[in-house]
Amino acid sequence: MKRLLSVLVPFLLVAIPAEVFAKADTSKITIKGADLEAPIEITDLKTLAKFSVWTGPGTSCTGSGCPGTSAKQTESFIVDWSQAVAEPASGLQRYEVSFYAKTPNERLIYVVFYEYDPATEHGYIYLPGRAEKWYRLNVSTIFHGVEGKWFRAWTVWESVAAPLIAGAKVRASSSLK
Repeated sequence: MKRLLSVLVPFLLVAIPAEVFAKADTSKITIKGADLEAPIEITDLKTLAKFSVWTGPGTSCTGSGCPGTSAKQTESFIVDWSQAVAEPASGLQRYEVSFYAKTPNERLIYVVFYEYDPATEHGYIYLPGRAEKWYRLNVSTIFHGVEGKWFRAWTVWESVAAPLIAGAKVRASSSLK
């Protein structure tokens, strides 16, 4: 019995958070970067509805009808899951993108990194791997099974993030509300 509990308790500690928070909508996204004068906060509900961490690989929500999922069914969250890449070009500015949900109080639930390459006009998303900061938080929320990999950014994400980042480099702060 003790052996069963020693296996079951750690499993439940990892499995339960995803179930508890799975219905929580994204309440805020922040973008931080060294070249930004202030962090960017996205709080517009219509915009936030497009970017759900509860979609994509490792979830039961990968098809049309899932929140934030495109008709192609390969694009969700902020990632084009069909476009895995080895690594983007070196020297690109890196941004930390944080997702929050009200569970019932607002809390940080997932963090990824975003880099944009102006030469190719493509952005890239990195899901932190096992030995990296944010991995534990991320997999306690949802385990996509592709952590530690780079992907092309979803064009819908880029259409929101790129102008906000460009504006935040010039102005003291940006906010989409």
